[in-house]
Amino acid sequence: MYSKSIVMAIFTAIVAPILFAADTYTPPPESAGGWRWCKTPAEVRLLAGMDPERLELIKARQLQLFAGPWQIVIIRKGYLVAEWYGVPAMPTTTFDGWSATKSSTGIAFGLLMDDSRNHKLPHDAQIDLETPVFQYVPEAFPLTDPGKSKIKLRHLLTMTSGIPGEDHGLIGLSAAPGGGDFEIALGKQPNRFGKWAAKLTSEPGTLWEYSDAGFAHLSLLFYHATGRELSDFMKERVFNPIGIENFGWDRQGGVAGNIGPHTNPHSGLRFSARDFARLGYLMAHDGKWGEKQIVPSWWIELATKSSQKMNPDYGYTFWVNTSRGLWPTAPSDAFAFRGFTASRLYVIPSLDLVVVRLGYAPQNWGEENLLPAVLATITDSANHQVYGWQLFEVTLREISFRLSLNE
Repeated sequence: MYSKSIVMAIFTAIVAPILFAADTYTPPPESAGGWRWCKTPAEVRLLAGMDPERLELIKARQLQLFAGPWQIVIIRKGYLVAEWYGVPAMPTTTFDGWSATKSSTGIAFGLLMDDSRNHKLPHDAQIDLETPVFQYVPEAFPLTDPGKSKIKLRHLLTMTSGIPGEDHGLIGLSAAPGGGDFEIALGKQPNRFGKWAAKLTSEPGTLWEYSDAGFAHLSLLFYHATGRELSDFMKERVFNPIGIENFGWDRQGGVAGNIGPHTNPHSGLRFSARDFARLGYLMAHDGKWGEKQIVPSWWIELATKSSQKMNPDYGYTFWVNTSRGLWPTAPSDAFAFRGFTASRLYVIPSLDLVVVRLGYAPQNWGEENLLPAVLATITDSANHQVYGWQLFEVTLREISFRLSLNE
């Protein structure tokens, strides 16, 4: 039998931190030590509830099939479980997340609307999903299509504005020499391939089309509503508070007298995988970092579920799994930041799981090579308390054995 004092000492020193700190753990910045690690296969099993042998198989597959540079980081229950690199990437290497940037813009707009609700915007501006976009985009006048007056903030955030996009040859904003990115988006100039965004392709809210031209309007709207650049706002309100120290965010426009420069809302945000994982961890924990609410929980609840019926796999700037269409083996609460060349940040709150993949290659990369395989390594539910008691029992058995040697 164990004495009461021994049991309480073990509980206080080992089990209590696992039982009660799981939901409040946050990693310090990388300069102060960064993520806590699972250092052995046993810790991977016990603390993270994952199969280390299967993880090694995923690592081998990634290294054998895909040349670098790239990074993969897996976080479970606040533990850095695995970290792999394709040469010449290193832990501090930052990558453009391409269109994964859009979800960070979405977070900024969740904060913007929450500030509006709380009367914190300049001139007490009232902005919500039903706000007419061009109320805050004076550069657009005169409108190139009178139907654009019907576009609301909701439409831009859900890719249903009717502004031409990839289905009509407008992939990104490829300006001709001397041309302007925002001029292309507003329909004032064609892109370098002669494609225009001047006329709507559908009534706002009736057709889903992935449109960087439509999304670019968000940068101008944000600037005029707040008087601030979107990137500066996110640095102050989100990135700094969660310990992201090394990032960059491109600006676009401003060349040859064109509109700008302003934050690129649809691409150009650069993180390392470790720091990108912080953003995923924040979102997995309902927007809280420790005891502080960073991102409004109501926005996360709304943004990470299907936003319309035309494409149920898209929420409000996030790719979502509400209908189990994107990732059939993942829970329905899974969502992702997704970008070109296999840039991914998968977040699954119900499993307390964050998976990051950043890199500049390959362009054609199958998601079946990573997320389903990672899910197959999970050996438990996300119930941290179960693991606290398992560790307690293992520790007691170890102490019992050691005491028996001294009897």
